[in-house]
Amino acid sequence: MIYTERDRHFKRYTVTSALPYANGPVHIGHLAGVYVPADIYARYLRAQGEEVLFIGGSDEHGVPITIKARKEGCAPQDIVDRYHKIIKDSFAELGISFDIYSRTSSKEHHETAAAYFKKLYDEGKFVEKVSMQYFDEEAGCFLADRYITGTCPHCGNEHAYGDQCEACGTSLNATDLINPKSALSGSKPVLKETKHWFLPLDKDEPWLRQWILDNHKSDWKVNVYGQCKSWIDAGLQPRAVTRDLDWGVKVPLDEAQGKVLYVWFDAPIGYISFTKQLKGDDWEKWWKSDDTKLVHFIGKDNIVFHCIIFPSMLHADGSYILPANVPANEFLNLEGDKISTSRNWAVWLHEYLKDFPGKQDVLRYTLCSNAPETKDNDFTWKDFQLKNNSELVAILGNFVNRTLVLTHKFYDGKVPARGTLTETEQEVVKELATFPERIGRSIENHRFREALSEMMNLARLGNKHLTDTEPWKLIKTDPARTASVMNLSLQICANLAILCAPFLPFTADKMHRIMNLPAMGWQHAGSANLLTEGHTIEKPELLFEQIDDSAIQAQIDRLLQTKRQNELEAWRPADVKPVAAFDDFGKIDIRVATVLECDKVPKADKLLRFLLDDGSGTPRTIVSGIAKFYPNPGELVGRQVCFIANFAPRKLKGVESQGMILSAEDKDGRLVLITPGQAVADGCSVG
Repeated sequence: MIYTERDRHFKRYTVTSALPYANGPVHIGHLAGVYVPADIYARYLRAQGEEVLFIGGSDEHGVPITIKARKEGCAPQDIVDRYHKIIKDSFAELGISFDIYSRTSSKEHHETAAAYFKKLYDEGKFVEKVSMQYFDEEAGCFLADRYITGTCPHCGNEHAYGDQCEACGTSLNATDLINPKSALSGSKPVLKETKHWFLPLDKDEPWLRQWILDNHKSDWKVNVYGQCKSWIDAGLQPRAVTRDLDWGVKVPLDEAQGKVLYVWFDAPIGYISFTKQLKGDDWEKWWKSDDTKLVHFIGKDNIVFHCIIFPSMLHADGSYILPANVPANEFLNLEGDKISTSRNWAVWLHEYLKDFPGKQDVLRYTLCSNAPETKDNDFTWKDFQLKNNSELVAILGNFVNRTLVLTHKFYDGKVPARGTLTETEQEVVKELATFPERIGRSIENHRFREALSEMMNLARLGNKHLTDTEPWKLIKTDPARTASVMNLSLQICANLAILCAPFLPFTADKMHRIMNLPAMGWQHAGSANLLTEGHTIEKPELLFEQIDDSAIQAQIDRLLQTKRQNELEAWRPADVKPVAAFDDFGKIDIRVATVLECDKVPKADKLLRFLLDDGSGTPRTIVSGIAKFYPNPGELVGRQVCFIANFAPRKLKGVESQGMILSAEDKDGRLVLITPGQAVADGCSVG
């Protein structure tokens, strides 16, 4: 027997999705890794008739938010208010069907998180530690890791942060940095004692080892289990639950002035506080009943927090259930490069929704079909176009449209009677009956790509049925048989309307409206009798439309512009060359001359020929490789340039060059001629 979670008869499901950080919009990496699979799962469970609570919300505390607020000269609350709205509205427009989407800056959350800490504190579940932490004497505050910069001890990057060097990717402690300085004042920080409270993960190691390594080896994803095992085998260490900061949930202790709960501690409590907001006094059954299944949807960067740290917090309280599964995905890249919010290398959801109105399901389909379930995957705009044009339009949309158009053409939009089926058609009916279980089994085991592929296989089955039977020809010779063919095609369409709903909710709604289908649960799918004879079908509408090359090229051009901008911003002057003796420099004769003629050297795309008046009375010829930067060389005539006069002559493409024109390489790679600041006599020396 193949295991499905419904065999365990859970009464309800608490489904959480990682809280996006409210210091920027949501991008496709977030969607593919967390929110699209979580929504598919929740929609499927609801279609099964299960009691489901799908929880989402914005993570609004932490240092990145305070840094962004400081850069923009506003309060952290202004930052989170702005991005919470953008994120919440974008999710709603994409059809992510949260039962609640709340925020951790809310009064209810602050109260819940503070109370959670206080209960564990009163029960002696924390350990207190005094440690040395960097303090900015000018700003008068302790510095979080991201507020400290310095030189990385591993690669020499002078702009490393106190927690990580983004140049080499090495994780750091602030005390590892060479020449540390405060990002607040620019001064050198000093080490100062501070007290914090820690969750003693080392004491939790034995039960975590049993709970994860012994009990979940077979049902948790390999990447999740492997990361957990690596952490546990390396030995767990106590982890601070408080920090010195003024933005966040205040630590509810008189002795903890100026301290807040560490964001990793307060954020997952948001799942609980949001449940309280929605369910009131009925919230506990979603978190404290053994007949509730808790499932966390996260990205791989959150595995440790949701599989080790948050369970340790729940276990420390003693009254909560633990997650039954944490189906974390890997990362989605963009056009072969890692998605980066700081580099603006992303496809932002709110921008996509503006650029492709009405195409929410196209994005959902592409991200699910290319989901990074077992390894990092790549999103490209060409693949997005291909998925739409060659799959959604050509397979699913084509089958449904052909069926509905022929129904109106042959039967005035009424479902025809079905007579005796051929042996082949009986096989189609048998196969149709298997799809709900095949798709559902894949969803329950968090194989969403596989589930989506199975749904499309049903559309392929319908297309093959139409193509093989050719009802547009058959109607001329066997009307009764044609009616059976079309009836079965319509039944497949009705099944698709039910089975595509978790993946393509907008398409499903459209199909239900066109086909006049009543609301049906998953249990109705698989039947070849969903539509009765004479049932009215509305006028057909295209489910999907082709996306043309120009729309895709516009997106590619935007990314290329972003890439170029990033390269310009990352530009740094080249290192100074080794020290040269003054006498060596004195040997170089640099002079000023006026351009008399300038044209391209024949059969040499990169070379320009300059004829210069160097004041000697005899024009001087110099060849320079700057042609691509000066496409109209005649415009240089009359300008003064600097050149090296005492280089030995050399031939370039048959032209003797008597020196070297001086130019500077700009940060965008462009060579720019060096000219005097004001007109001087030709032949003047530079030095």
